[in-house]
Amino acid sequence: MSYVFSAALQSAVYRQLSSDPAVAARVGTAIYDAPLQGMTDGKTYFVTLGDEVVKPFGSKTSEGGIHEFDVTIHSTRDGFAGAKGIAEAICSALIDAHLDVGEDRIVSLRLLRAKTERGRSPVKRLITLRFRAVIDGV
Repeated sequence: MSYVFSAALQSAVYRQLSSDPAVAARVGTAIYDAPLQGMTDGKTYFVTLGDEVVKPFGSKTSEGGIHEFDVTIHSTRDGFAGAKGIAEAICSALIDAHLDVGEDRIVSLRLLRAKTERGRSPVKRLITLRFRAVIDGV
């Protein structure tokens, strides 16, 4: 098993979301590596790239990994409708996307689950999307 693909995958996911017109129309540049600490910087919506679990996916001839990672939509609004629109845009941008992870390749990129939560102000709504990326090393 190798964790060598993790940074390249996170960078590729960030680039994909940042450059996707539908995602950008909803959150602009508000895509982060960590949650904003207690403040939302006046943003109604923002996205964080989060937790990750890696499982082995290798063979005698190559390394690989199954990466399950979270993308979370944070909303300062009372309802879920806007956050669900962002979740839809993120899914469209990532599912089966051909992300650049260097010399390695993503064999599969799928949504595993989505979870909605009510929070306390300032972030009143959260949607966490869990994706699975299967990476085959060269």
